[in-house]
Amino acid sequence: MIQSGDGIDGIDLDRSLGYLLKEASSALRSAMEEVLRPLGMTITHYSCLELLAQRPGLSNSELARGAFVTRQSMNVLLRSLERDGFVTRPAEAPVGKVLPARLTPRGCESLEKASTAVRSVELRMLTGLTEAEQSVALRLLRSMVHSLRDSDDGV
Repeated sequence: MIQSGDGIDGIDLDRSLGYLLKEASSALRSAMEEVLRPLGMTITHYSCLELLAQRPGLSNSELARGAFVTRQSMNVLLRSLERDGFVTRPAEAPVGKVLPARLTPRGCESLEKASTAVRSVELRMLTGLTEAEQSVALRLLRSMVHSLRDSDDGV
């Protein structure tokens, strides 16, 4: 903590892990947007395709949670992706109201190009870190996420 001239305690941004994580997140987002833009994709578009490749049949709500967007935003995106031939959904829900989405061959091809571009950003981000340091970073970040989510459950 630092103290400003008016006596209010603040955060020392040079030593704040939270601030540095936000800065890293912002830099990562910008770098990903830069490599996805020429492919005609947004980060959310890419995230949706990646999620469907790994877990075919996800619902709109599941995709929204996985891509960190609202259900409404994901619904708009899914309609667009379906219209453009990247995903397919049944005309009627097989069970309840859920319309499970799946990648089309065009979606798979598009995802392959995007994954290569995004992986290049990740490799650039990890430049200078040994495999051991990368493993430690992953473990620490997972632990932080877990700690924050656990504290949300108790509130």
